[in-house]
Parts: sequence; C-alpha cells; structure tokens
Amino acid sequence: MRAVVQRVTRARVTVGGEVVAAIDEPGLVVLAGVTPGDGPAQVDLIARKVADLRILRDERSAAEVGAPVLVVSQFTLYADTRKGRRPTWNAAAPGPVAEPVVDSLVAALRERGLRVGTGVFGADMAVELVNDGPVTILLESGPTSPE
Repeated sequence: MRAVVQRVTRARVTVGGEVVAAIDEPGLVVLAGVTPGDGPAQVDLIARKVADLRILRDERSAAEVGAPVLVVSQFTLYADTRKGRRPTWNAAAPGPVAEPVVDSLVAALRERGLRVGTGVFGADMAVELVNDGPVTILLESGPTSPE
C-alpha cells in the first residue's frame, strides 16, 4: 500500500460538480493506492503512520490535535513509467480488490478517533487542496518499509 500524505489548510473533493467531502481547517489529505496482496497489516501500518506522524504545526500529529483527514483512492500511485511514455497500472489492485482495502483504511483512521472524509471510489474526482508548508510525505507498507 502507498499513501501520499499532504498537510493542508483546506481541501475538497468534487464529483460531477458536487462537493462530496471537504475540510476547512488544517488537516491531512491522504491519496491511497492499493496493490494486490495488501490487507490488514498494510492498512494498520498506514493508518498508524497517518494518525501519528508529527507533521502538523508545532510537530503535532493528527491524532493529538483532532485534525481532519480526507482520504482519496488513487490507483495511479502504482504507475509504472520505466518504459516508454505511457504508464502501465499492472501493480495497482483492481477496483473490487482495492475498494475494501481503502474502506478499511478509512475505518482504521476513524477507530483512532479521526474525523475522516472520503472521495468516491472509482469516480472521476476533482481534488482541490492548499498544501501547507508544503509538506508532502510518501508512505509505503511494502515488505521492506521501515516501521
């Protein structure tokens, strides 16, 4: 599992011209990508990191300050661009596999007491955000990922 975590001052996700989720205060946007084989262990690691990373102002975590989190599924995090000009998505899990994993990530963040908004899985989404800092962190839960 991969997650791009961005510290933001505000963010929103729009689908078909309708805002489906928004945060209007400092928080985090998490773009989450799933690969086949991701499961509870990967979800737990990413959820723990998102909740406890001290990347908010004054080196505080989202869990400490109750910052909102906006989770958006993003299969393109597994793009393979090593050959040619057209990315392949072979490493990304297909929707029926990825969607429950993303849902589990959202549930795990909520279990940690975070307020979590989401995009719409598989939809054509417009994600707007103001990156604060800018702070952008890449998290990976693969077998060689540091804990």
